[in-house]
Amino acid sequence: MYNFNIKHFHFWHIVNISPWPFLLALNCLSMPLGLVTFFQGYFYGLGIFYFGLFSVIFTMFCWFKDIIREATFEGFHTKQVQSSLVISMILFIFSEIMFFVAFFWSFFWSSITPTITLNLSWPPVGMSSLIFNPWDVPFLNTLILLLSGATITLSHLYLKKGIKRESELFILITVILAEFFIFFQGFEYITAAFDISDGIYGSTFFMCTGFHGFHVLIGTIFLAVNAIRMFYSHFSRMHHFGFEAAAWYWHFVDVVWLFLFTMIYYWGWDMVSSTLFLVAKNQDKILIYNL
Repeated sequence: MYNFNIKHFHFWHIVNISPWPFLLALNCLSMPLGLVTFFQGYFYGLGIFYFGLFSVIFTMFCWFKDIIREATFEGFHTKQVQSSLVISMILFIFSEIMFFVAFFWSFFWSSITPTITLNLSWPPVGMSSLIFNPWDVPFLNTLILLLSGATITLSHLYLKKGIKRESELFILITVILAEFFIFFQGFEYITAAFDISDGIYGSTFFMCTGFHGFHVLIGTIFLAVNAIRMFYSHFSRMHHFGFEAAAWYWHFVDVVWLFLFTMIYYWGWDMVSSTLFLVAKNQDKILIYNL
């Protein structure tokens, strides 16, 4: 399966010169430049942003095509190369964990030690009646992600057993569940009674849930690409790191959402419920005292 060059006396893949990293960097730069220009009141900045966005999509398609060809048809992804890719994916997921830790810490710090500007209370004044009930859409999304984690695991197990049809079925179900999650997350944002500009609660809530939703979108694309590759029989029982990387990334998305649901949705809502209970209890004591 592996195509070794007789001039090389090692099992590593020396990547050929490619224009895609440089072009992707330029296209990624044009997107924020276009947004900043648009925010300054220049309408043509929106065109620059969309040009950069479509250029990024095109560049990623070309780059992924080259990598798939190197891994599948040219056989450059030897066991040594795959071991390096495993370490790289682990380090990448660890960096993503640290990324979310920063936003979680902002929420914890603001909620546990509210400042005078928040009237020493959490949630901030005026936000108690606007917070989402965790047992509505958030709980439904939790069930969807947990089910998708189970389906991608089943797809991986069937792939390792060489049962192609069931593996294709379960990864397709995972992609559909991911799309449902994105739909309900968008519905929640549309119906929200507050936005990112509503103080520290709004900014931390939308930064945490929004970036998680963005990671879900990336993970959905990741899974969809692997589903297409699976239909074209690019994977075997022993050679399917691309699928494993997508599965690891999706499990990371699941775990982050469990923290989001527990800490931001449930714990934040429970603090509101406890505050309202204490207020009602104190009002009853005052009423009895007056009588």
